[in-house]
Amino acid sequence: MTNHEIAAAFNEVADLLEFQGANPFRVRAYRNGAKRIGDLNESLAAIAESSDRSLKEIPGIGDDLAQKITTLLHTGTLPMLAELRREIPPGVLLLARVPGVGPKKAMILQRELGVNSLSDLREACQGQRVRRLKGFGAKTEEGIIKGLSIAETAGARIRWADAEVIVQNLIEYMREAPGVRQLEVAGSYRRGRDTVGDLDLLADADDGGPAMDRFAAWMHVQEVVSRGDTKMTVRLVSGMQVDLRVVLSESFGAALQYFTGSKEHNVVVRARAKQQGLKVNEWGVFRAASADGHGNEETAVSPLEQYVAGRTEHEVYAALGLPWFPPELREAREEFEWAAAGRLPELVSLEDIRGDLHMHTTASDGQHSIEEMVAAARARGRQYIAITDHSKRVFMARGLDTQRLRLQWLEVDRVNRQVEDVEVLKGVECDILEKGGMDLPDDVLAEADWVIASVHYGQSQSRAQITARVLQALENPHVDMLAHPTGRLINRRDPYDIDMDAVLAAAARHGKSLELNANPARLDLHEVHCAAARRLGIPIVINTDAHSAAGMDVMKYGVLQARRGGLTAAHVLNALPWAEFRQRMRRRP
Repeated sequence: MTNHEIAAAFNEVADLLEFQGANPFRVRAYRNGAKRIGDLNESLAAIAESSDRSLKEIPGIGDDLAQKITTLLHTGTLPMLAELRREIPPGVLLLARVPGVGPKKAMILQRELGVNSLSDLREACQGQRVRRLKGFGAKTEEGIIKGLSIAETAGARIRWADAEVIVQNLIEYMREAPGVRQLEVAGSYRRGRDTVGDLDLLADADDGGPAMDRFAAWMHVQEVVSRGDTKMTVRLVSGMQVDLRVVLSESFGAALQYFTGSKEHNVVVRARAKQQGLKVNEWGVFRAASADGHGNEETAVSPLEQYVAGRTEHEVYAALGLPWFPPELREAREEFEWAAAGRLPELVSLEDIRGDLHMHTTASDGQHSIEEMVAAARARGRQYIAITDHSKRVFMARGLDTQRLRLQWLEVDRVNRQVEDVEVLKGVECDILEKGGMDLPDDVLAEADWVIASVHYGQSQSRAQITARVLQALENPHVDMLAHPTGRLINRRDPYDIDMDAVLAAAARHGKSLELNANPARLDLHEVHCAAARRLGIPIVINTDAHSAAGMDVMKYGVLQARRGGLTAAHVLNALPWAEFRQRMRRRP
């Protein structure tokens, strides 16, 4: 099993235990274990198989959890979890995952109203029966209705980072399939969408049988849904559907282009082909048959059609007079206009990133010291970082008041005197207060090298209120960047209601930067807002928001999102080398 699957199993155990009213310390042990596993940048299987390593070396993993991890790795199941599932009415656990409910309220809903599913819950809310329960009320009921849409769709698509784990394991496994020359995963995964619904695996082979046999035997396959000569569909234990298509080498590039999509991109490609007397589909590019009824867009290849290209995507696009498009751009937004003008951008890459300007230490809710974060940044080739612990309003994360913040900045000065190859900026993630204004005085913010403004509280305020708060923060001369601007958590929390057009205009007007938070649960800014910021000349900062040394590894997810927004290194502020970034800082008001 993958780290993601084991973490999910522990989280489910915690949910079920909490639902039953188990000891809170026991519940917390499983939640902490799941978080630690989710933060790991190496596989549990590798640690378990190592002769000189122990699972108990992982913080928060004791004898009991280590034993359960071993069981999951060896068998793919956990008897304790199976028993807990039998004790809970089917569907009730989904109630606890609705924003605004949680395990305790779910217990009350099931016991008092007989709510056993999301549809039962929606019906109870619409009938205004939920608000009559003690501890709920009309506002809670309204919040549950809003949260239901998230809970109902959360299982349909998973975050790209979670799909990546499945893809890496699948590709590694399928490389051993006899006769397979090339393997690629297409679809929304290859285009880098923030969520993925299913996977399209393409294999280049003369005979599909051996590849399909091996695929069916993969330990993560729960059932084979269908199997033909060249296509096979399976459902994984996680519930995800994977389609395997086996094609010949002469069609592999065409199939990769076709199944990568998007649908809208391919519509334009096919229309262009038709204008040139060509036909393009998953088998290749063909010279269209004469008007005697032979050429057909929906069929494979007519005997009268001439094969033109198809071995590689570059061949396919070149046959149509087009450049090869990076998969992240294939959404029929601007890519064809760029191609026509000869201005297809060279998209930003992970290697372009020189700095990381949002991270936390043990001073607030981080796991590592300033020195440890510096070492982690050095290992990842960063030239500069900003230490940006929370301000005092975020009391749950031990946010810093003026005195503690100034003491931390003295510590940053000390570290800078000792370190030569990484510049450390004195920063802070300063909350935008619910009533408006910043959480720290201007004279304190003026002493910082890098000030982040962010919204953590009051996210349910009206559109006018939240927008006004953010616009006021962007007017503050000491604020450099707005963090995770819409507050979304993918599959868990919708963006708060904010006028992004107004925010973008204000950022451009006041010369502020906007963050693209690389945490795979956030990826905030959305790609569409990244593109809008690009058009307005607003610098984007791709940050990890790391709360540990390993947290810096999520930078790649932010870069992928930036590429979908059409960003080049020139659009990304922290792609600047240190000397140039320092010059930009000196031009602050």
